[in-house]
Amino acid sequence: MLIARLIADQSGLETRLDAASAALAAAGAPVAMAGMLDFCGEVLQISFPHGDRAAVLRILGEHFGDCDILVADHEIEVPRLFVSDMDSTMIGQECIDELADFAGFKDKVAPITERAMRGQIDFEDALRQRVALLEGLGEFAIDRCLLERIRPAPGARALVQTLKAKGCHSVLVTGGFHHFADPVAQQLGFDRVVGNRLAVDNGTLTGKLAGRISDAATKRATLEEERANLGEGARVMAAGDGANDIPMIEAADYGFAYRAKPAARDAANGRVESADLTAILLLLGIPRKEWVEG
Repeated sequence: MLIARLIADQSGLETRLDAASAALAAAGAPVAMAGMLDFCGEVLQISFPHGDRAAVLRILGEHFGDCDILVADHEIEVPRLFVSDMDSTMIGQECIDELADFAGFKDKVAPITERAMRGQIDFEDALRQRVALLEGLGEFAIDRCLLERIRPAPGARALVQTLKAKGCHSVLVTGGFHHFADPVAQQLGFDRVVGNRLAVDNGTLTGKLAGRISDAATKRATLEEERANLGEGARVMAAGDGANDIPMIEAADYGFAYRAKPAARDAANGRVESADLTAILLLLGIPRKEWVEG
């Protein structure tokens, strides 16, 4: 069984659904039922007795465009665990790029970040290269950067707080830095933070990292560790945008790529192409009247 939920433009919906159904049947995924969810006229649910998940995602994308979508092999339910990336996912920025801007060399750091997030260069090497460029920067610049540059992604707090109200444990796990992740997690309502630590000496960044590296393997290991605490059958959700998020996205029951790089998008069974993360709440079947906005 496969279940697909998507948020799509209502204009011409029936015509597009008919065309998609024909293509899906030809690909070995015949549509059993299709209709708008009762609680929300925004979400189309399609069920299949069998089929290939990747083919379903591809064909629905071809017929409905860059829609917000989730495809699962079971009845979709609210997860008990949510593990998320931070930079360009829960916040709209890449913290190291913004911090480098204060030192006047964002033009050197940002291209390295982009290549790392696309999986074109080794994450750890890229991280150490970028951190080295921060040597000599005053720690005060982090506080200023947080205040002036770092903003939650649209819907991030509502997503985390609503899931919390539903009994979901949330973990912010990042290849970025605790200097940023700790206040972001507190602002949004995450229960735990895993990340890297910038080495500081007398209020100045040394250009090195302190402690173990938080990378793609760390993200997946954190998800598996937290899943084990929940017991068998607990659904797990993950969200991210870059190549280093792929292992945890693939390990999750609901792995969401948020406005993601192609590699992460292809690995996910959920995609959010619109700006607002509350699309995930709709795809999980949580009506707007139950959202926690505060």
